[in-house]
Amino acid sequence: MIRDITLGQYYSSDSIIHRLDARLKIVASVLFIVELFVVNNFWGFGLCALALAVVVKVSKVPFKFIMRGMKPILMILLFTFCLNMFMVPGHVIFRIGFLKLTSEGLYTAVFMAIRLILLIIGTSLLTFTTKPINLTDGIENLLTPLCKIGVPTHELAMMMSIALRFIPTLLEETDKIMKAQQARGADFETGNLIARAKALIPILVPLFVSAFRIAQELAMAMEARCYKGGKGRTRMHQLKLGKADYVSAVLMTAFFAVIICMRIFM
Repeated sequence: MIRDITLGQYYSSDSIIHRLDARLKIVASVLFIVELFVVNNFWGFGLCALALAVVVKVSKVPFKFIMRGMKPILMILLFTFCLNMFMVPGHVIFRIGFLKLTSEGLYTAVFMAIRLILLIIGTSLLTFTTKPINLTDGIENLLTPLCKIGVPTHELAMMMSIALRFIPTLLEETDKIMKAQQARGADFETGNLIARAKALIPILVPLFVSAFRIAQELAMAMEARCYKGGKGRTRMHQLKLGKADYVSAVLMTAFFAVIICMRIFM
């Protein structure tokens, strides 16, 4: 299960999507989220899924790698699906005790499940195709206007980047600790829910210790390199929009306009 979590990981590949400007990809991800909430029918979701499939194909990120990241949230999807299916009032199809399955609930459950799946896949592509350092620079650049009102944009971007960067590291550390505990006879698979929760205690304690150790090592490394925040800081690689970025921006704007029109006229 730990290895199935792909959140925050970068998939190295030489594709058009990987070479696009990080700022454009961040804006595209935000627009895609907005589009998913603007859509109010399955035709709109079909169009969003088609556009997402094209982007995945162009990005050269294996579909199996993307779907592997869906496994850890499968329980959340099932819970959301069942909650909508039985809790939305409407025309009753059949009853199971105090639970009522309604046609409106079934429609809502499928609708929300599709939205959630597309949302996760679409936003995951941002980290799959963007290096953490580029993501940091892109976020900071987009937030630059907030500096005028005293918002520490560089520090915010750095914290977000470090958080994403160390998700895979902490997952690897968790996997090592679990294997070490299993080698000493720990059992994480059997027993009821309470027993399994208690079995996680020997993992959480060393994991917290390891997380603080990694944070301390990172802080010492940044101090050793005379890091003093974003003031006066220069970059080796400057963010510049290329021809592919402008073409992508036009396509992105056109697609957003189509989704808005579908919302209004359908």
